[in-house]
Amino acid sequence: MTISPQALEIADKVEAFVRQVVFPYENDPRRDHHGAPTDELVQELRDLAREAGVLTPHIRADGSHFNQRETAVILIKSGLSPLGMLACNTQAPDEGNMYLLGHVGSPDLKERFLKPLISGRARSAFFMTEPADLQGAGADPSMMITTCRRDGNHWVIDGKKAFITGAEGAKVGIVMAKSEDPDSKGGACMFLVDLPDPAITITHVPNTIDSSMPGSHAEVTIDGLRVPADQMLGDAGEGFKYAQIRLSPARLSHCMRWLGGCIRAQEIATDYVNRRKAFGKQLIDHEGVGFQLAENLIDIKQSELMIDWCAGVLDTGVLGTVESSMTKVAVSEALMRIADKCVQVMGGTGVTDKTIVEQIFREVRAFRIYDGPTEVHKWSLAKKIKRDWNHAHAH
Repeated sequence: MTISPQALEIADKVEAFVRQVVFPYENDPRRDHHGAPTDELVQELRDLAREAGVLTPHIRADGSHFNQRETAVILIKSGLSPLGMLACNTQAPDEGNMYLLGHVGSPDLKERFLKPLISGRARSAFFMTEPADLQGAGADPSMMITTCRRDGNHWVIDGKKAFITGAEGAKVGIVMAKSEDPDSKGGACMFLVDLPDPAITITHVPNTIDSSMPGSHAEVTIDGLRVPADQMLGDAGEGFKYAQIRLSPARLSHCMRWLGGCIRAQEIATDYVNRRKAFGKQLIDHEGVGFQLAENLIDIKQSELMIDWCAGVLDTGVLGTVESSMTKVAVSEALMRIADKCVQVMGGTGVTDKTIVEQIFREVRAFRIYDGPTEVHKWSLAKKIKRDWNHAHAH
């Protein structure tokens, strides 16, 4: 077992906190136009998490991260409520941004940008995705149209971004742009910026199927943003390399959190079908219902094992791109099946906001697209299969 007693103890504390303190807040009316909790609500929950000793539980007091297998047991528990991950500060994109800064940031950048994130007093946004109608970067990051050029001891960034989660109200931004500088031309660069900044304008906030993330998924224009050269993360042109450091763990932590959500949906559906009667018996006794929840039990266990396997691979220090692609596909598709069946066995109640099952269903539907749609991961795995075959048959 590489999961320390300390991590298991924290996971238990997180679970108790989410169940006892956070669940009652799920009906709190403090929501934005998009249904996401307001920053006021999030900060109130974070104060409670701080008191309970479960704020940012995946990072130790000395700033070191638990390993990935330990992170999994903690993040799954924080995901038992969509508000749980916000209360405990384990949500996307902040958790992934904290991971990246912790692994790549200089001491100065950590002090200035990472500390406020760990403290739970600031939110962050990762500016990578770009508008589809401009043929900007989406699942294919090489299509990046946002540019950066060197100007003395600053870089100047221009472009447009889309689906920037948490952009409204974020205090820390990580901006990706393609270098026009002769020394790193065409390479991606990553910059840390204080937000808000007058050069970054939110132009549109779309309504989306999910509603768990504060600050929406904004469209943004970046016009002549000047960033001091020492706020570049790592080296010019190496941005994709650093993005890879963040990508595999971030894909995996999405799986962890939403597995927690689906475990909760299964609990609610189970309670419903054991209380509700139809056609002369409890719903659970109808095979068509019982079998659906039995299949969910199998999908939950397979998801747990897949996450644990991939986390174990990442803990050896490799990038784990292939393993995280496989896990993202397997788990996101399994979670969709689980959430869908929970809605189904609850009938009319399942599609109302009377329980959070309907929200979990919407969140998981969106998760199948975050961090690479299923099809992109399968395509990348197929390319690996071809590469391996060519390598094995090279004479």
